[in-house]
Amino acid sequence: MTFKFLEIIGFVSGILGVWLTMKKNKWCFPIGLINVTVSLYLFYLQGLYADSLQQIVYMILLLYGWITWNRSISQTQPKILISRLNSKEIIYSMLIIVLTTILLGTTLAKYTDAKLPFLDSFATSCAFLAQYFIARKKIETWILWMIVNVIYTGIYMHNEMFLYVGLFTIYGILTVMGWKSWRIELKNPLADVAH
Repeated sequence: MTFKFLEIIGFVSGILGVWLTMKKNKWCFPIGLINVTVSLYLFYLQGLYADSLQQIVYMILLLYGWITWNRSISQTQPKILISRLNSKEIIYSMLIIVLTTILLGTTLAKYTDAKLPFLDSFATSCAFLAQYFIARKKIETWILWMIVNVIYTGIYMHNEMFLYVGLFTIYGILTVMGWKSWRIELKNPLADVAH
């Protein structure tokens, strides 16, 4: 398969996965697995090693989210409602982002030929938490995704991965829509119906 064809698969599965997440549809997870598998390969070829690592972690987090949402839907676990992080969780999240960025960025800068190791590591660190927050239905996931999408749009522009520039621009629009949708349901938990 050619690079451009794989980019198209990544593009389509990426948009579909985010749209399904916005709709709180459990199929966002297997569609997401297709996206991250293709993206892992493409990013590795481009020397975006933090991005590549991110896709591997996404695989684990997507499986975790799929299991978590399926348990909630099947009533074996309490239903997960959209909620906010508390102050302690926000502080821990910021610390995790800073420490992960420093550790990963330093490692990539010292031991690889990674392009943009610290910027890529910061976006990767934010994305790790954002993906975990999706599984827990934390509304802050969308704020982190907004930050991640802006950064990656620039990174992919720098690497001339123009289809991914378009993809992350669309992700940016979808994250705003997702944030608004989840915010409405956060204010009215009775409207939160799992799909």
